[in-house]
Amino acid sequence: MEKEKEYLLWFEQMERKDVAIVGGKSSSLGEMTAKTDVPVPYGYATTAYAYRYFIEKTGLKEKMAALIGQITDVENTAQLRDISAKLRKAIMDEEMPKDLQAAITKAYKELGKKVGEKEPYVAVRSSATAEDLPDASFAGQQDTYLNVQGAKMIIQKVKECYASCFTDRAVYYREKQGFDHLDVALSAVIQMMVYSKAAGVMFTVNVANGEDKNVLIEGAYGLGEYVVQGTVTPDDYLVSKDKLEILEKTVNPQEIKLIRKPGGDVEEVPVPKEEGEAQKLTDEQIKELAGYAIKIEKHYGCYMDMEWGIDERDGKIWILQARPETVWSRRKAKETAKTEEKGAVTTDRKVIVKGAPASPGQVSGKAHVILDPSMIDEFKQGEILVTEMTAPDWVPAMKKAKAIVTDSGGMTCHASIVSRELGIPCIVGCKSRGAAATASIANGADITVDATHGVVYEGILEEAKPAAAAPAAAGTTVTAEFFPPTGTKIYMNLGDPELAEKYASLPCDGIGLMREEFIWTTYIHEHPLYLIKTGHPEKVVDQLAEGIRQVCQAMAPRPVTLRFSDFKSSEYRDLKGGDEFEPYEPSALLGWRGASRYYDPKYIEAFKLECQAVRKVREEFGLKNLNVMIPFCRNIDEARKVTGIMAEQGLARGKDFKVWLMAEIPSNIILADQFNEFVDGYSIGSNDLTMLILGCDRDNDTVSHIYDERNLAVRRAVRHLIEVAHKAGKTVSICGQAPSVYPEFCEFLIKSGIDSMSVNPDTVKFTKKLAAHIEQRILLDSLTGRGRQEAENLDW
Repeated sequence: MEKEKEYLLWFEQMERKDVAIVGGKSSSLGEMTAKTDVPVPYGYATTAYAYRYFIEKTGLKEKMAALIGQITDVENTAQLRDISAKLRKAIMDEEMPKDLQAAITKAYKELGKKVGEKEPYVAVRSSATAEDLPDASFAGQQDTYLNVQGAKMIIQKVKECYASCFTDRAVYYREKQGFDHLDVALSAVIQMMVYSKAAGVMFTVNVANGEDKNVLIEGAYGLGEYVVQGTVTPDDYLVSKDKLEILEKTVNPQEIKLIRKPGGDVEEVPVPKEEGEAQKLTDEQIKELAGYAIKIEKHYGCYMDMEWGIDERDGKIWILQARPETVWSRRKAKETAKTEEKGAVTTDRKVIVKGAPASPGQVSGKAHVILDPSMIDEFKQGEILVTEMTAPDWVPAMKKAKAIVTDSGGMTCHASIVSRELGIPCIVGCKSRGAAATASIANGADITVDATHGVVYEGILEEAKPAAAAPAAAGTTVTAEFFPPTGTKIYMNLGDPELAEKYASLPCDGIGLMREEFIWTTYIHEHPLYLIKTGHPEKVVDQLAEGIRQVCQAMAPRPVTLRFSDFKSSEYRDLKGGDEFEPYEPSALLGWRGASRYYDPKYIEAFKLECQAVRKVREEFGLKNLNVMIPFCRNIDEARKVTGIMAEQGLARGKDFKVWLMAEIPSNIILADQFNEFVDGYSIGSNDLTMLILGCDRDNDTVSHIYDERNLAVRRAVRHLIEVAHKAGKTVSICGQAPSVYPEFCEFLIKSGIDSMSVNPDTVKFTKKLAAHIEQRILLDSLTGRGRQEAENLDW
């Protein structure tokens, strides 16, 4: 029988061209098994034909088509979630045809003979027929099940793989990419489990900078999940491709590992100190792995991303998965291809405007000048946004932008913060540096934005490329992606839930600040009181919970701290229905915001919905890594009232649920000994705190030269808070870019005993290394007796 009509195929029967039959993951495993001498764990895969046979034989195809037809707006999270859940339930409710069950059972018995076990444990992984391709990666969209034993359980998991084709995220992704939901089929990989005593990943290109002369290997003790999740810091090994020579080794201490217990369960166990500080792989194992990586890259003809494990039973190295690396593969293809899309290329550097470089990078494209927020919907993907200033409701447009240029604003304005999180170039404050961007840049003009140096040029410069990393100083050793452990936790600020997975691999200890406002402006768009009035309070709970879930799930088990809503009245008014409920305030920045809303009779019902969303994430979704933070809490009475309402809504502080206070008002510092009663810790909002201590509007260009987080008054306030909080056993963090922008401020914070720092995604790596360097120097100074006076000197 032809492959296309088989229910399943063994790895040795498959090859790379069989993507349409068994999907990318399965065909890749088959290709390596059949055409290379790379060791791949034994296994087989159900086919796309088997999936479609199941769908058609059970009558599911018509049901699914009807449900899919009900999707009218993929951005409507509640609708998307409801229909996706119905699709998955429809699949799970049907019994798999008997002949398909028999084929899977027979193959499982044959696999047992190959492995030498009657009922071996296997991994069941889904493989979509458009997955793991360089130009259309579906990686992570479907599910994986480990330590599965027995034919009946495998059949159940195969059905779950089928159902996982219709998760909210997978459906959304296909809609956005233009894939037909019924054209995409699922293959399920059934593969021998490798019980790894050491595991990790490796790349044939340095994913940080695109260097492709070496193989980068990351490895740690135990199962590979802890490496992928970032729970442990793996060793890094750099091996040259030409001579198979180990160029660099970075050995990181490992205190815990994840192991498999008899019976298939896993558990976390400690690693003995001496063992944890040793090199995790032998030199022979490092070279053997690098050799496999080189063979795989040569065979596939592109950069590769691979997972590996060393079996504890016999020490054999297995390649668990190999897929084309997408980011640098695409970039290389773009650099070598000749495109017709660009406008006329020029080498003439004619400056249009200058401003403050808020988020680095250099890009070229068409300018879209927007003078009125009502024109936001006209903004198109890939344009350069030029405007006076952005606000929270501009985020959907900002996510489409290639770069952003504004007339006003400084390093802490909305445009700056969001651009750094999105990873796009941004220049702000052009008006205060000569000329307004909106008046100087013609709508539709080709421009080059050099946000590394704060300059906008006319036309598309020939050399317009992403800013290259700065070269290493002479005599230093460059170690690929080495992040030493730090006593000071480094958290990350995040707003957009869709970016959570993108940034989950960063070496952060969790999310120190998740801005709830992003969920409102990106997903909900309507004022909470308006939704209550119109009879749809569930929309607030469901869509807030869904956005929060995305972040908590991507970061798990690392903690996530959600800041409750902190819109100003002017920003709330921009939401649909907001005019009816929002006052007009002369100074909204110092008006009805944060905690003062939560207990107000006019808003309390809306705040209760926020609490219900948090509770849903923690209890219904089971994501206990979620904590919360109260912003702009002016006095003790407000803290008492707000935490009281939270407790009534089932959010009382406890062992696994922490309540933080945003310390951004001088009263939070002065009365910290009293605020301590109501919270577990503080996160210093350095932007507002600096503004209120110095009496200086942080968004006012006229007085921007006065605004400085390093001011002695600010530093004294910070140190006082740390001392008072620590006396009561409370923790203190800081959110903002000051620690990563000013190394001396970071040093001051660490010497003052700060517990953690939360920074924007683009500075996580830098801040992690900076903190490690400072801590190491402080330790050396303490051992030698140096630096004691400096540690006590507020003026450094």
